[in-house]
Amino acid sequence: MLRALPALGALAGLAAAAMHFAGALKSTPALAALPFDLTALAALGLLALLPLLIAGGRWHLAPGLGLPLAACGALWAWWGLTATWSPWNAGVADRLPEILILGPAMVIAGLVVGGEPAARRVFLDAVILLGLFVGGSVAWGIATDAVVLGGQVGADPTRVRVQYQVAGLAIACAAGLAALRATGARGWRRLLWLGTLAALGVAVLLPGGRTAFLALGLTVALAPALRWVLQGCMGPALLWLAAAPLCGGVVLAVLLLDPERAGELATLERLTRDTGGVDSARDILWAEAWRWGGFAGLGPGGFPVAAGVGQDRGLHPHNHAIEALVEGGAVGLALWLAAFGGGALFMLSRLGRVEPDRAAAILALTLPLAMTAMVSTDLGNRMVWFALGLGLSLGVEARRV
Repeated sequence: MLRALPALGALAGLAAAAMHFAGALKSTPALAALPFDLTALAALGLLALLPLLIAGGRWHLAPGLGLPLAACGALWAWWGLTATWSPWNAGVADRLPEILILGPAMVIAGLVVGGEPAARRVFLDAVILLGLFVGGSVAWGIATDAVVLGGQVGADPTRVRVQYQVAGLAIACAAGLAALRATGARGWRRLLWLGTLAALGVAVLLPGGRTAFLALGLTVALAPALRWVLQGCMGPALLWLAAAPLCGGVVLAVLLLDPERAGELATLERLTRDTGGVDSARDILWAEAWRWGGFAGLGPGGFPVAAGVGQDRGLHPHNHAIEALVEGGAVGLALWLAAFGGGALFMLSRLGRVEPDRAAAILALTLPLAMTAMVSTDLGNRMVWFALGLGLSLGVEARRV
């Protein structure tokens, strides 16, 4: 059994990567027509492996880990209570299991995958490969007119609908990890990883996700710099922080010299349109959500009904904190801040106590999700809860019994 644990960890890492970015994988022409749900299959495989990994190791938990986990528990309990006064029964039935069942499962999965060395190593490798695969598939799909970027599901049955936010997230996370490999490699391997990073940088311009584009830039700049800072190398960190945005800016300037060609890149087109890249619909949703919070909130799924937009789950506030306020009230927002804000503070407190490579890799995986949670997704999104678990895993260490 003990000899099999590294293999189990590797399988868990692979399953976790497939589950985490299943939405992006299902946006590729090669996997869109699978006769089964890739998300469910990967999640079942991961959840089946977790008990074996937990039972097979001696797990060391940092003392401060209990506070954000307790806040998560209180947040889930409060959401269960708020369901009793939600004006949308169908919304409760749809949303509550994702928050109360998937949420805890994903946090535990993130803790285990991030804390188990074999699972973490394979997970990181798989994320890079998945990012390259998604980017290449989207590029091929655009060239062959086989995909449609965004739009309503099923609106064009002849083409695959790309979930551009999730596709961009996969590419951004992969780019952050590739930047770490490039800055840590030597010789021809460095050139290989720099080429990989460049390919991912071009790929993120294709799907149309503006947040993913910005997240890629920040992650590529910050993750290697963080590792150097933790290693006590301030010079290379400052040089990279200056060089990374400069190189990116030069590439964008060259692309924008040809407006027609730049307009063919969905991400650049959305960033440079007349509105300046701001969605007025999101501004309206945020403004409405602030009006309805109160002390106890509207309950799960209550916002669309209260705002007079019908029972449409897609019209959630598109901001994790604002959704916590409108659905859970002031109490819900306070608990959300304790869970996610407390998790961020815990991560910061652990940066100097784990290996620099590990700390930087976790930053590369969690920063894009944190940015996305502020402009999209909802509280039932499994990726955000899994990312929270990955961040908290800096306080988890698995050692063989």
